[in-house]
Amino acid sequence: MKKSTIYLDYAAATPLDAQVKAAMEPYYTDNFYNPSATYLAAKSVASDIQDARASIAHYLGSRPNEIVFTAGGTEANNLAISGIMKSYPDSNVVISSIEHESIVKPAEQFNVKSCPVNKKGLINLEELEKIIDDQTVLVSVMYANNEIGTIQPLLKISKIISKIQQSRRKINNSLPLYFHTDACQVPAFMDLHVSRLGVDLMTLNSGKIYGPKQFGCLYVGRKVELLPVILGGGQERGFRSGTENPSNIIGFAKALSLVQENKTDELKRLSVLRDYFISQLIDKFPTVLINGSVEKRLPNNIHATFPGKDNEELLMRLDELGILCASGSACSASNEEVSVVLTAIGLSEVDARSSLRFTLGKFTTKKDLDYVIGSLIKIL
Repeated sequence: MKKSTIYLDYAAATPLDAQVKAAMEPYYTDNFYNPSATYLAAKSVASDIQDARASIAHYLGSRPNEIVFTAGGTEANNLAISGIMKSYPDSNVVISSIEHESIVKPAEQFNVKSCPVNKKGLINLEELEKIIDDQTVLVSVMYANNEIGTIQPLLKISKIISKIQQSRRKINNSLPLYFHTDACQVPAFMDLHVSRLGVDLMTLNSGKIYGPKQFGCLYVGRKVELLPVILGGGQERGFRSGTENPSNIIGFAKALSLVQENKTDELKRLSVLRDYFISQLIDKFPTVLINGSVEKRLPNNIHATFPGKDNEELLMRLDELGILCASGSACSASNEEVSVVLTAIGLSEVDARSSLRFTLGKFTTKKDLDYVIGSLIKIL
């Protein structure tokens, strides 16, 4: 990353941490062996993988064998949705109306129902309880939204699910009801303890926490019955076949440990910067609209609408000044359609196309944000 570049798109991708890179490097050269091989050098690599798995499980409050490594958050989300729903083709899955496409697309292959959110992006809990019926086997609600930063009340959702499970037992309904959350955006700031969150499945993405790209995991609670999506040699307890990637596994574990150990300090630091940036936007641009929840918001997320301005032009002008931000999810940046997230919270198509997302990270400073404000003043 150039020194002259101000990067404000950490929700899309993060640079590889130097400590993570150092931890990974031996597995590209000296420790390159296939972990499934029988000789001692390979068994040593397999042991390192198990240590990494145990480290990740520690931060989730889970058992190591409940961690299934995947090639990123998208694969983990597909495994969670399809792995459950393929066993219950006549049942349904409930998702929120602001889920990532890697939840929406696999869910659309089955009977899917969408639960609305309010203007702040918070899920309607009363509506959720009504939508879950006797044939629902899976509820998937993301921990925090990647576009507007709204944090969902997972524990409250979990209590609703537990209440419905108890009601089912009384009428001898034996269908399971699992709770999955896409937590890709939160590990650097939030608690990941699965019992405290009340989830049965959880997706994590290494590329969002200064770890290796296209790598992550799916936590699969021991009571969850899951069918594999990728078949082969039976690695990852048969849930995800394919030769393990030791360097990425070690790097992911190191990245997660670093962000989790520093999450309290980073939460405070970024919250101050976020609030400062929002206050400056409101002060300098009286017509600006801040999207998402004010109280229940990721500490690094600012999503703003500049009424009457074209966000593509704004992005280009900011890029010319060395400022990198986004108009929405990077995964759908090439899509000409308006963001379903912004539509779901009530923005018009015009306002949606006038909105920018700024996401802060470990290298963001107040000086950076002052430069961005000054640049926006020049442009607007």
